[in-house]
Amino acid sequence: MINCLIVDDEPLAQAVLESYLERTENLCLIKKCSTAFEAFEALHHEQIDLIFLDVKMPALNGIDFLKSLKNPPAVIFTTAFSEYAVASYDLEAVDYLLKPITKERFDKSLAKLFKLQPVPVIEIRDYTYFKVSGKLLKVAHQDILYARSVKDYILLHTITERHMIHMTMKSLNEILPVEHFLRIHRSYLVNKNKIGSINKSRLQIRNDALPIGKLYKINLSLINGVG
Repeated sequence: MINCLIVDDEPLAQAVLESYLERTENLCLIKKCSTAFEAFEALHHEQIDLIFLDVKMPALNGIDFLKSLKNPPAVIFTTAFSEYAVASYDLEAVDYLLKPITKERFDKSLAKLFKLQPVPVIEIRDYTYFKVSGKLLKVAHQDILYARSVKDYILLHTITERHMIHMTMKSLNEILPVEHFLRIHRSYLVNKNKIGSINKSRLQIRNDALPIGKLYKINLSLINGVG
């Protein structure tokens, strides 16, 4: 499986690439970024094998962003401007796609990529880095009890402490491994291995009773027969 990152400040361009990725085997979209700075942070949190990179973006363009990376993953440029093609090849980009990008042209780029390198085996990490008080904090998945959404923040409860993280529940749900973590409510995500008991409306993790949302009961029923 090839983990992919889309970096483009145009929502429509992001949507087109995402639709192509969803229809292509061996590709997994990890995140969509609107700026190079968002992409830089994503590269430090995720294992990324391929970037679909726009050239003209606010603050820092795609060419300069790629030059700033010490060990960049494979890159396919996606842009409406042909004049940067030579620069992209100097940076050893896999390909240079001109917008609007057709599925046929997209597939040709992927075929070129697969010739250059085999589909990588992704190392499964048992930890995630979170930005807490301006610093990156490494948190082992086995130490996470549950997370609660508080407006634009996540209150992350671990075995020993709690951390306030500027992140949405949707983003947290995407980065934590689904085999160990589960949404039980629009405001709660739990570590499956830490669940003590479950009834129809609540589950227990240590001394905390957490609400179960009606829309999420089916997820829990697969674990413990909740109806």
